[in-house]
Amino acid sequence: MSARLILGCAALLGALSVALGAFAAHGLRDQLSARMLDVFQTGVTYQFYHVLALLAVGLLMQRRRHPLLALSGALFLLGILLFSGSLYLLAGTGVHYLGIVTPIGGLSLMGGWLALATALFTGGKKHADTGQR
Repeated sequence: MSARLILGCAALLGALSVALGAFAAHGLRDQLSARMLDVFQTGVTYQFYHVLALLAVGLLMQRRRHPLLALSGALFLLGILLFSGSLYLLAGTGVHYLGIVTPIGGLSLMGGWLALATALFTGGKKHADTGQR
């Protein structure tokens, strides 16, 4: 994955986070139970936090080459899709077996953080145009 792709996805998912949060607050308030509205909001919250992580990864990728940075971005994207996406579907449909996907998404998000930490601790080649390692 390229830095440009990760940053573009972060921007689009950030806009989607705002739209989904507003939709939950205004459009779903009378449609869902308090419990399911909370489930939906949890999806929005985790999506937005990980949009910020994607932004950080994309910006880091512009400065240094490390294969774990790309892996981190991919895991964050997968985690958002599986974790937040499954919560949106669970809240919207009430189909509880969708909840089985949520922990897989959570593991993807954790893997993204671990890949990011490993990339930061092990260094990597800095791009030649920065004149850094």
